[in-house]
Amino acid sequence: MPDCHRKQNLPLKPLIKWAGGKSRLIAQFLFLFPVKVNFLVEPFFGGGAVFFHLNPTGAIISDKNEELMNFYRVVRDHPVELLADLQRHVNTEEYYYRVRSLDPAQMTSLERASRFLYLNKYGYNGLWRVNSKGIHNVPYGRYKNKKLVHEQDLILVSARLKKTRILCGDFSLALEETEPGMFVYLDPPYHPLSETARFTSYTSDSFGEEEQRRLARAFQNLDQRGCRVMLSNSDTPFIRELYRGYNIVEVKARRAINCKGEGRGLLTELVIRNYH
Repeated sequence: MPDCHRKQNLPLKPLIKWAGGKSRLIAQFLFLFPVKVNFLVEPFFGGGAVFFHLNPTGAIISDKNEELMNFYRVVRDHPVELLADLQRHVNTEEYYYRVRSLDPAQMTSLERASRFLYLNKYGYNGLWRVNSKGIHNVPYGRYKNKKLVHEQDLILVSARLKKTRILCGDFSLALEETEPGMFVYLDPPYHPLSETARFTSYTSDSFGEEEQRRLARAFQNLDQRGCRVMLSNSDTPFIRELYRGYNIVEVKARRAINCKGEGRGLLTELVIRNYH
């Protein structure tokens, strides 16, 4: 237990793998974050790498993916029960497809969270993808030696989430709660580098150019309201034009989730801030 107490204020690693996750970029972000972050608002939460690294004294987190946000609520409120339920899962192909076929709408919040983590860990390449009907369709990943969860990590994440409001919905929902001085980190689905590079299947909704423009207007509004704002997106002329006049920095990111190995090279991404 003393070791657990010692780790409570240290940066934590995300419990899940998520497309577009920022774990590999944290080292480059260290000099881009505000010097001190007391309250964080993060409306495109995903794996939460920025949140778990910054360890703010208070936070509002949100995402449109209902399964994802249900998972975090259960981790926050019922970690012991979740750990107990996870014990029933087995890592076999037959069992994986049986769990994948279950309808989360017919399950309790605890069962949904347990199913979500299982599919995230043992699905191919850690990908969470749904079809137009919102049904998860990632094939089995054949990870024979992967551990579903480290109990101490889940308990530490649960403690970290105790001081956090967890919402589910459009990014504007979380932004309604912002006040001057808060730090807002925006990590939307990226604008595609080409028409064939689109991947917006974290939920069954898309995030197209009009949504990018709406987000840019929200960025400007947050700036005018006295928030410190940092946004990540792809390096395209469209995004550069949307945020012209703000502080734009390039970072190098390795594409972590791609069906082809050659698609995992270094890419230039943009970090856009309203502060220096």
